[in-house]
Amino acid sequence: MTKPEVLNTILSSGVIPIVRTDTASHALHAVEAIRIAGLPLVEVTMTVPGAINILETACDRFGDSLIVGAGTVLDAATARQCMLAGAEFFVSPSLDLPTVEICHRYSKCVIPGALTPTEIMTAWNAGATMVKVFPVGVLGGARYIKAVKAPLPQVLLVPTGGVNIHNAQSFFEAGASAVAVGSDLVNKRWLLNHDFGRITSAARGFLDVVAESRAA
Repeated sequence: MTKPEVLNTILSSGVIPIVRTDTASHALHAVEAIRIAGLPLVEVTMTVPGAINILETACDRFGDSLIVGAGTVLDAATARQCMLAGAEFFVSPSLDLPTVEICHRYSKCVIPGALTPTEIMTAWNAGATMVKVFPVGVLGGARYIKAVKAPLPQVLLVPTGGVNIHNAQSFFEAGASAVAVGSDLVNKRWLLNHDFGRITSAARGFLDVVAESRAA
C-alpha cells in the first residue's frame, strides 16, 4: 500500500487503535476484534512480547482487510525490522530523526511523538506525516490541541494519552486529524476475561464518535 493510501485511511478512519498487551495471544485477539468492528487499521506496539512476530502474523492473517502499523518505535533499526515484518506506518512516543529518515527512504507514514509547539514543529519540519501529541491529557486535553492548532493549522495532529469515548469528539472539534486510543479500547481486563466482543463494541463506539463529529 502506498504512503498516501495509508495516510488517507488514517484520516478517513479518524481513530488509531493501540494494541499494547502482555501476551502475543492477547495482541492477536485484540487485532481480530478491532478488524471485526470495521476499523481499517491497527497499531501494535513494540512493548508487546514478540512484537515483530506478532506484526508478521497480523499482516499475514489480516493484511487484506487491515493496515497494520508499528508503535513505540524508538529507533531506525527497529523501524526497519517492522517494515520487513510488513508494517505500513510507524508511531513513536518521541522524536527520533533517524527513524523519520528511514521511513522517508522507504516511503512509509511516520508519526513521531512531540508535546510542545517547538517539538511539534521540529517533527513536522523533519518530515513527519502526522505528529502524535503525547501525553496530551496532562496538558489540558482538547484545549491544548485547540491552542496549538491556532498558530499551526497545517500540522496534522494525533492526540494520544488521555483520549476516551467521552472526550474524543472534543479533540476533533479542537482540530485533531485523528485520535489514538489505547486502554479505553484494548482493555486488559477484557482480554484477561476473553471478553473480546467488548473491544469490538468499543471500537464501533469510537467510529460512531468520528461520524458524529464530522456530521456536526
